[in-house]
Amino acid sequence: MDHVAALLLELGLLFLGLSALGLLARRLGLSPVPFILLAALALGEGGLVAVDNAAPFLEAAAEIGVVLLLLTLGLEFSATELFASFRRHAPSGLVDLVLNGPPGFVAGLLLGLPWQGALALGGVTYISSSGIIARLLGDLGRLANRETPAVLSVLVLEDLAMALFLPLLVVALAGEGPAQAAGGIALAVGAVLLVLLAAQRHGHRLGRLLTHDDDEQVMLRLIGLTLLVAGAAQAMGASAAVGAFLVGLALPASFAERARAILGPLRDLFAATFFVAFGLATDPGAILPVLPAALALAAVTTVTKIGTGWFAARRDGVAVPGRLRAGTALVARGEFSIVIAGLAVTAGLPAVGPVATGYVLVLAVSGPVLTRFVEPLSARLVRAPAPA
Repeated sequence: MDHVAALLLELGLLFLGLSALGLLARRLGLSPVPFILLAALALGEGGLVAVDNAAPFLEAAAEIGVVLLLLTLGLEFSATELFASFRRHAPSGLVDLVLNGPPGFVAGLLLGLPWQGALALGGVTYISSSGIIARLLGDLGRLANRETPAVLSVLVLEDLAMALFLPLLVVALAGEGPAQAAGGIALAVGAVLLVLLAAQRHGHRLGRLLTHDDDEQVMLRLIGLTLLVAGAAQAMGASAAVGAFLVGLALPASFAERARAILGPLRDLFAATFFVAFGLATDPGAILPVLPAALALAAVTTVTKIGTGWFAARRDGVAVPGRLRAGTALVARGEFSIVIAGLAVTAGLPAVGPVATGYVLVLAVSGPVLTRFVEPLSARLVRAPAPA
């Protein structure tokens, strides 16, 4: 068969399959991420069906997917919100880091990974899934709950920490020494602070440059600028994802809302191709030997995430039922755990992929289920009469 015809047929079937999986996930009230990963495992290396013609396109689209994910993440926040959130919830962010990063790092070392792979696994267990959690809170009608600001603040601090963690991970995966790693951290901190200050003073000017009455012009200008900055960041030894995040962070809130609406469908498409590409690169046969470790790690970090949410909600004066809801809401892992694992796999540490995939599959499903299960329990705690 002609190569172009085979490419189009494979992509057509793939996208129709993703649509069906999305409908199934929505019907079950779950994130589509685990369904996409499972389907990609069945198609990829060691799977049932090969997609050789579509693989090069998916690899390139996956890179764009990471960039768009981080761009839209940056668009969610303003410099003022980040500074206010840091001042208010810095202790909760520190507890989150201490409780949820070390389990992944220790597990990586116990599994025989080099320290760079263990560092990546620590990032995988640390970062909750903002996308899954935000949608879950909306579906459950919890956006106006008292504990929700604490949950969102923890997510904001995690996302901000990613802007510092990703450059450090990239330097570590490149095999550089401690001095280069420290330089990468300093560069990342300096870049984030510079962008935050510039956004406060000059973000409106950048927004005016990108604004146009035609949505197509806005999309082309924003994507063009983002890809240029992401490419420059990658060329300088940082991370393209961090560059994209900083672009989103620098844009004013007045422009960011329109940009999110325009980029939403495009981001979802390329993000789905990223999950597919990651699953295609993972041998499903390699997941079974590490599945017990992934399950144990999921159990440990479920408890530590519940502890994080409990602590953050208690600092806001939330009662016990709300603390329980906040803790279980943070359990789900998803897109950014896979981004971190993807960086490690690309850097020549394929052993991180199966562990991270099994781990994310477990928590992307069990996290929302646990959150829904705790709803009636928290309601019964509220209705329970006070002891005499």
